[in-house]
Formats: sequence, structure tokens, C-alpha cells
Amino acid sequence: MWHIEPEKGPIYAQIAAEVKRMLARGELAPGGKLPSARTLAEEARVNPNTVVHAYAELEREGITETRRGLGTFVREDVDVEAIRRRELEAAARAYLRTVRALGMDLNAAREVLEEVGDAP
Repeated sequence: MWHIEPEKGPIYAQIAAEVKRMLARGELAPGGKLPSARTLAEEARVNPNTVVHAYAELEREGITETRRGLGTFVREDVDVEAIRRRELEAAARAYLRTVRALGMDLNAAREVLEEVGDAP
């Protein structure tokens, strides 16, 4: 679940991004408790301070909150739809970079999406 690739950028950012993806996919819900920094560090095989940094970033973004003595939780009022939208926009930008690198136009890209979307 916590697959970290050091060559893909800062590890704390990868952890924060995975929490957002989990929210977008419905694997984590508002009010849900995140693993302790120590537990997640063991699972992801990273330094606990890296997890603390990721959790601090998520809190700064208004996604999580730390409850003294209880742990880190997803805020009840987090806008999951906005997170889903940002995840989808990032995927669309990546797809468009591929489309452009292949020298294709947007109409061809739409056709491919429709074909793939209609496939069983």
C-alpha cells in the first residue's frame, strides 16, 4: 500500500499524495484515523520524521488534523470532491503530455478515451 520510490521525488510528498489518493478512491474517509507516524514509517520503510513531515503538510493543506494524545485524523469537513477533481486533473495533464509527445491531437485522444471507456 505504501510504495515509496525515492527517485520519484521527496518521500514526504509521496506519502501525502498517497493519502490524498486514498481519500479520492474512498479508501479513507473524513474522520478516518491515519496510522501513527511510527507505524507508517515501518510499513513504508522510511524514517518516522519523514511521515511527521508528510502529516504536517497534509495538516497545512487543511486535509488532516492532529488530536493531541489521539493521533492524526482526516478532517470531517475535508472536500473529498475537490481532492478527486485535483487527482483527475493531474491524470489528465499526464495523459495530455503523452498525447502531445506522440504527436496526436485532442480529437484522437478523446476517441481513444471513449474507446477505452466503452471497453468491457
